[in-house]
Amino acid sequence: MSASVDTSKRTWLIASSCAGAVGAGFAAVPFVSSFSPSERAKAAGAAVEVDISALKPGEKLTVEWRGKPVWIVKRTPEQVAALKGIDSQLADPKSERKPAELTPTYAQNEARSIKPEIFVAVGICSHLGCSPSDKFTPGAQPSLPNDWTGGFLCPCHGSTFDMAGRVYKNKPAPDNLEIPPHMYLSDSRLIIGEDKKA
Repeated sequence: MSASVDTSKRTWLIASSCAGAVGAGFAAVPFVSSFSPSERAKAAGAAVEVDISALKPGEKLTVEWRGKPVWIVKRTPEQVAALKGIDSQLADPKSERKPAELTPTYAQNEARSIKPEIFVAVGICSHLGCSPSDKFTPGAQPSLPNDWTGGFLCPCHGSTFDMAGRVYKNKPAPDNLEIPPHMYLSDSRLIIGEDKKA
């Protein structure tokens, strides 16, 4: 009689242990999954694909990548031509300071771009993190020189950048605007955050 009591106790003990293990497993799943990054966190660091087919010359499109505004500007032929001949007015015309951090090698040129007509840059001033304003129209304007060729003005402290995001001399901003890693998937599709095919 005592053997059957021990067997039934053992059966209950095994059954309750198994049920407890299964319950603990189910309880642990949400806890463990809370350690994996959220979809929003994954998206914040992920590359961003952009359709630029509707972008017209002289227009700017802003997208978000890693929480930063990224500008895509389709420069007019006049805006591209205006990049020439102003090197003496710029602090770093060839993007040689901190090139690895601010300008990928494929954008270390006068236009600071892969294609001369398409300019891609992080829209944050290198001074204190303000967002410069578009000042694409050439000529004299408030807070700008009389020979202004078009570009960007940071309203916070007066830093000015040309249409390639190169900072003018004697301005508070220490560096040119950052060029994010990017590449073309086609003539009308751009990916920001990657610059080589995986």
